[in-house]
Amino acid sequence: MNNPGAGGTIVASGELSSLALNTAKAFARRHKVMTASYMYGLTSLLLLTVLGGSGIKLTMDQRREYDAIMNTVDLRAEYDAASAYHAAHARYYHSKGWLSCDAHCQHYKRISERKKREWDEVRAEGNARMSDARSVAGLWSEVGVDEVKESFWGYFQGGKDFARRQTMWDAMFMGMRSMSRDESMVEYMLKMLMQVLINFSMGLVMALVIFIFGLWGIIRTYQPNPLTGLFFFVTATCAAFAFVSTYLLFLYGAAAGGLYGVAKMAESNMRIEGGGGQGGRRNIRGGRIDRSGGGYNRPHYQ
Repeated sequence: MNNPGAGGTIVASGELSSLALNTAKAFARRHKVMTASYMYGLTSLLLLTVLGGSGIKLTMDQRREYDAIMNTVDLRAEYDAASAYHAAHARYYHSKGWLSCDAHCQHYKRISERKKREWDEVRAEGNARMSDARSVAGLWSEVGVDEVKESFWGYFQGGKDFARRQTMWDAMFMGMRSMSRDESMVEYMLKMLMQVLINFSMGLVMALVIFIFGLWGIIRTYQPNPLTGLFFFVTATCAAFAFVSTYLLFLYGAAAGGLYGVAKMAESNMRIEGGGGQGGRRNIRGGRIDRSGGGYNRPHYQ
């Protein structure tokens, strides 16, 4: 929409929608693999939502066998082994010098290393038993799907927390720079908006990458066959990618919509101010009002 009085052009909402649609189509044509991964992940999320947000429920026999194996995990032994190691390591740490370790220190070092091996053995045995229990449940069961979901939500929340902390520091330092440069509030708010988008993008992308790297470790504990494990890995990765991408797209869309609304309001205000200050004459029922102060004049033929 052109506005001569405002001295600028604001794109109409219909044109903006067409521009966004054409941009999305062009991106999809250029990045077919990424687009296919996004659509597959989005479909997987929708299917998971339809199924109740969890995996396949365990049967009574599976639940009984799963619980029986999990009950054999000796958590008390692992706790005692961990406590013994930390106590031994503390004695070793306090006995060593700044850059040296005498015979007394070496004695505590050997004890610390032995306690560490014992703790690793107890922990490995417990992990093996939990892996056996998970293999009974299955990777696509409610146990496996819920564990992957908890892992994703943990990293996702960590990414958002990173973005919030970073934004807080950016707001403080950018505010000080803006005051020193005598910038307007509008410039400061626009810079902060861009920084918020950057921070959330960085935080969530890092969370996605860390989740993907840790995903295969979770899959291995369920002892699936290679094809099942690979299929689950691809599905979970695409679903996580689709969710993060959709979240960021909504975030960018909200920011763009807010800026567009502010620009339209500014355009309307400038048009009203420009129209109110224009001089001239206006006909009212055959007469004229002279806005320059001439009052009401009758037509010359009366």
